[in-house]
Amino acid sequence: MYLVVSASLSPTSRSRLLAAACAARLTERGETVETLDLRADPLPMCDGAEAYGHPNTVRAAKLVAEAQAVLFAAPVYNYDVNAAAKNLVELTGAAWTGKTVGLLLAAGGHGSYMSAMGLTNSLMLDFRCIVVPRFVYALGEAFGEVAEEEWGVTNDDVARRVIELVDETVRISRALAAD
Repeated sequence: MYLVVSASLSPTSRSRLLAAACAARLTERGETVETLDLRADPLPMCDGAEAYGHPNTVRAAKLVAEAQAVLFAAPVYNYDVNAAAKNLVELTGAAWTGKTVGLLLAAGGHGSYMSAMGLTNSLMLDFRCIVVPRFVYALGEAFGEVAEEEWGVTNDDVARRVIELVDETVRISRALAAD
């Protein structure tokens, strides 16, 4: 099973559109997909105590633990992934151990392209994740109306990079599972 995480809490989230594109590509490939949308299933703030027992935290940890790989879509705020993304990792900690992780970021400007590095370092160093060495970084102009009242990834280059990221994440996670 592949887990697609949407870490945005915004009702008009562009990173959620990247997550939807990932889920669609995985489905096209015939893969089993689960989604975790932190807006629909909000997590309590990590308090080092009671938050770990919250039903949404328990569910999130179970999804991460059972996933063959995680495709993690997050918005960039103030030159970093949003707090909800980091909170998810704090609450689910050891469930990430050894996972293959692909990252997709939606940002407002060109200057935040390195914003994934703090999260990436934590996943690699704390939990020994294999982070796919390509990620999707998309600006607002990559998104537009694809049908009446429906928005999606409309930039061909970004759409191609989403497909490449999903395919590479599957390839790496399968290779590691076979090892």
